[in-house]
Amino acid sequence: MQKLLLLCFTVWLVSCNGKQVSYVEDKGEIFHTTYSIKYKYSHSLKSEIEAELAKFDNSLNPFKPTSIISKVNNNEAVVLDSFFVNVFNKAQEVSKVSDGLFDITVSPLINAWGFGFKNLENVTPEMIDSLKSIVGYDKIQFQDGQVIKTDPRIQINTSAIAKGYSTDVIANLLESYGIADYMIEIGGEVTARGVNAKGEYWHIGIDKPMDEKAPAHRELQAIIQLCDKSMATSGSYRNFYIKDSKKYAHTINPKTGYPSESNILSATVIADDCMTADAYATVFMLADTANIRSIAEKANLSYLLILDSGNDSLTLVNSSDFEKYRVR
Repeated sequence: MQKLLLLCFTVWLVSCNGKQVSYVEDKGEIFHTTYSIKYKYSHSLKSEIEAELAKFDNSLNPFKPTSIISKVNNNEAVVLDSFFVNVFNKAQEVSKVSDGLFDITVSPLINAWGFGFKNLENVTPEMIDSLKSIVGYDKIQFQDGQVIKTDPRIQINTSAIAKGYSTDVIANLLESYGIADYMIEIGGEVTARGVNAKGEYWHIGIDKPMDEKAPAHRELQAIIQLCDKSMATSGSYRNFYIKDSKKYAHTINPKTGYPSESNILSATVIADDCMTADAYATVFMLADTANIRSIAEKANLSYLLILDSGNDSLTLVNSSDFEKYRVR
């Protein structure tokens, strides 16, 4: 997911009883990315936040041998926690609505192509066909507290939904302390409630796609105001490869086994929770615009798509209700 520019301010406030109340800002690193959390409270909750994120990591980090998801992948007996169950159920829901464009069993195909497509020259149609036999959301189910697989080689990876869910988890933590005004950004995924320190809705920037893997500067395509909503953005413009003059995105289509050839450079989704927004932002990088419109209506989503229309020009396509979120 692409990093979003957060346009917020910090001031000191005084409550009715005379106690000083601040908008605290906590920053750090987690899940090989950064986080920024701003909230109205009397003191920092950074240690509590990082403790909750550590629990989350122990559940859903597929690269940690002792995590719950790793034990599921290794077919070991394990007690599933609420983090895993919630992500699994939401992933299966999105898979059904998107007709398989979202799939948490796609890892074998991702691994075959390699990070940054480093294995590009080694991939063959025969290899893809073979791997597709152990990919498919319909090959796994949750039953009697356990994940049942049709093939023990099936692997689960929730990276396309977990960061979004982590912002929801921290939102629940903050609300347990009675906090009503906050903005949580983890790896570019955002959940915002209430207002910022200026008493305004939270302002979030959406990057303008730059046709470079490491652009010298960043520009904003739009600024969004959020209140009691979540937003996630997925993009291909910094992760792609070119073969035979065709550009392929980093997102693997689980139905075909191949990288996306879509001209969608960026998909931003606004939803009631960030786990949902994150998952559908991935879906929209694979679907065509007509299918996106249909899916968004079913799932009650708002969206902004940035398309490559050729000749270094961009086309914006958005849901009819997206304009109410735009500041510019």
